[in-house]
Amino acid sequence: MKTTDAFVDYLIEINEVDLTPKIKNTARNCLLDFLGCVYVGATMYSGKLDMLTSRSGDSSVIGTNAKADPAIAAFINGFHAHSTELDDGHRFGMIHLGSVIISAVLAIFESQALSMDSLLKGLVVGYEAAARLAISIQPGHKNKGFHTTGTCGTIGAAVGCSIAMDFDYAQMKTAISAAAASAAGILEIQEDASELKAYNIAHAAMSGVMAALVGSTGLNCPDDILFGDRGWMKLFSDTLNEKKITEKTTYYEIERIYRKPYAACRHCHSAIEAVLKITENNSQTAALVNSIEVSTYELAIKGHDHKEIRGIASAKLSMPYSVAAAFVLHSCSLDAFDQISLANPDIIALTQKVKVIENVDFSNLSSEKRIAEVRIDYMDGSEAIHRVDYAKGDPENPMTDAEIREKFKFIMGYCGLTKKAQAILQLFENPYIDVDKFVSIL
Repeated sequence: MKTTDAFVDYLIEINEVDLTPKIKNTARNCLLDFLGCVYVGATMYSGKLDMLTSRSGDSSVIGTNAKADPAIAAFINGFHAHSTELDDGHRFGMIHLGSVIISAVLAIFESQALSMDSLLKGLVVGYEAAARLAISIQPGHKNKGFHTTGTCGTIGAAVGCSIAMDFDYAQMKTAISAAAASAAGILEIQEDASELKAYNIAHAAMSGVMAALVGSTGLNCPDDILFGDRGWMKLFSDTLNEKKITEKTTYYEIERIYRKPYAACRHCHSAIEAVLKITENNSQTAALVNSIEVSTYELAIKGHDHKEIRGIASAKLSMPYSVAAAFVLHSCSLDAFDQISLANPDIIALTQKVKVIENVDFSNLSSEKRIAEVRIDYMDGSEAIHRVDYAKGDPENPMTDAEIREKFKFIMGYCGLTKKAQAILQLFENPYIDVDKFVSIL
C-alpha cells in the first residue's frame, strides 16, 4: 500500500473511534490554552493586521470585533497565537500544533456551523496527523532549515478541517495532497531582529483551510503525494522513518504535547526552570554573579545562544536573555519580555555573562529529554547547580487542569480581559460547551 493511502486509512480509522472523556478534556484544554495565546497576541499586535480583514465573513478574528472568511481568520489567529511564544508543542516532532491546527479548524467550525464534537475530533486527529509526519522526518527536516510547524502543520491543519467536515476517503486524500503541495516554512525567517516567525504558522493555518476546501470538491489527486518519486517526504528530509506515520500506539499524539508556562522558546524552558529553582533559595543579586553556564543539547543552541537582543521576538528566542531575566525577575512570564525588562540594566548585564555550551550526552538523549544544567558562579567563590530533564508542561511533568486555567486567567488579565476570561472559563466548566455562547463570546 502506498504511504499516502496508509496515512489516510490510519486517520479515518482513528476518527471512527469515539473520543474518551479524558481525550475530550485534553482537547478542550488545548482549545482554552490556544484562546489565551490568541487574545494576548491580538493585544500585542493590535491593528497591525487589520488590512487583511474584510467587511464580512463567518469566522472570528479573535481579540477584535472583526469577522473574515475562514482562510483569512485562520491566518490572523495563527499569527497572533504563535507570536506570544506561549503556544503548545510536541518535542518528539519538534513542532507547534495548537497555533496552526486550532486556528484552521476553529475557522472552519464557525463558517460551516459545525458541532463542538466535530471541532474537538478535528483537533485530536489534526494534532495526530501533524505530529506523526513531523516525527517521521526529524531531525533531518529541521537540520535542512525547515520550520516544521509551517510544513507538517499545513497538512495537520488540512486533516483537522477535513475530519471536522466529515470528509470521505477521496476528499481527505485530495485535501492532504493539496496541503502537501502548499506546505512551506523556513527557520531563517526567525533570525536577527525578525518579527516574522509567526508568519510560517499563519500561512500554514490559511493553507490548511484552503486545502480542505479544495478537498471537499473531490478533485482527483496524485497516487502518493507523500512518498512518490518527487513526494513531500523525500523532498523535505534525508532522515525518513516511514513506519512512524501509521505505527500503532496506545495513545494519541495530543497526549504527548507540552504546554508552556514561560513566554520563551521551548528550547529555553529547562534552563529557565533551573534558574528559577536556584533563585528560590538564594538571595544573591545579579551584580554578585560572576558567570552562568548552561549545558544543554545541540538543537537548543543554534539560533538561541545570541546575546545581542534586538527586540521582543529576539529576546524570546535567546537563552542567555531568558536565563538572565529569570534570575533577575524570579519569573519568566510575559512581563519578562516587555520593553521595560528589555531595558533593565541588570538583565542586560547578566545576559552577557551567560554561556551556552553543548553536552553531547544531553544531545544524544533529545528528543526523549530536553535537558539543561545551569551552573551559576558567584563573586564570593560559591556556586549553584541545578539540572532539569523535563521542564514544566512536558508530558512527564504536565500542567494540571488547574494550572492551565491559572495560566489562562493570568495572561488574559495581563491584557485587560479579566471579565472575558471569567465568561470563557464558565463555559468550559460545563461538560458540553454551548456552541452559540462560545461563538458569541469570541
